[in-house]
Amino acid sequence: MVRLLGHTLLNKKKIYIALTSIYGIGIITSKKILANLNIDPNLKVTNIPETKFSDLRKYLENSNLKFEENLKRYIATNIRKLKEINSYRGKRHLKGLPVRGQRTRTNNRTSRRLFLFKK
Repeated sequence: MVRLLGHTLLNKKKIYIALTSIYGIGIITSKKILANLNIDPNLKVTNIPETKFSDLRKYLENSNLKFEENLKRYIATNIRKLKEINSYRGKRHLKGLPVRGQRTRTNNRTSRRLFLFKK
């Protein structure tokens, strides 16, 4: 098993799938990263040499991509700003209701139930 940015990548998985265990990196992003580093995305984690992993570490540390805590903090500050300026979306976040226009007459029971526990 290989450690990368605080995550353990499973040996039996393909590298492009294993990278998706990092919050903020999806399949498309992982394939683009691997293409930039000339790593075959279909290789298993065990078949990749350590030099390639060191290149991958350096690339992720020096890239301007947001993932893990930086991405979570970025999303939280955006939601906090929406609440502070008292926008429609901010009010929906405060009430625990759907933000993106979903219907609430028949659906949304789970969201409302979870909001009651948050109070």
